[in-house]
Amino acid sequence: QLVESGGGSVQAGGSLRLSCDMSSYTYSRICMGWFRQPPGKARAGVGFMYSSNGVTQYDASVKGRFTISQDKNTLYLQADNLKPDDTAVHHCASLWGPTCSLDPARVNFWGQGTQVTV
Repeated sequence: QLVESGGGSVQAGGSLRLSCDMSSYTYSRICMGWFRQPPGKARAGVGFMYSSNGVTQYDASVKGRFTISQDKNTLYLQADNLKPDDTAVHHCASLWGPTCSLDPARVNFWGQGTQVTV
């Protein structure tokens, strides 16, 4: 099970730190990522991390503003300089390896999501 928290409403330019509790998720964590679904739009990748070495990759829309990190059984998404276009339900997800991807079709397990409103 993947459980997100930390969402909320912030003004443009503000920050949020989303957390994903992975302690109950006992399957492979080769690739862990964040995805989001804006209102009326398709789900899309935000970024991912290779669990083995911490290497990350981000979508161009968030690069330089969002940072993924991990501490033991928690995956984080630090979202800074938030913009109205960042308004979406943000989901933590596990991806099929060995190559990580921002493609939602590569997700093998989804968290329930947490709402971010800017």
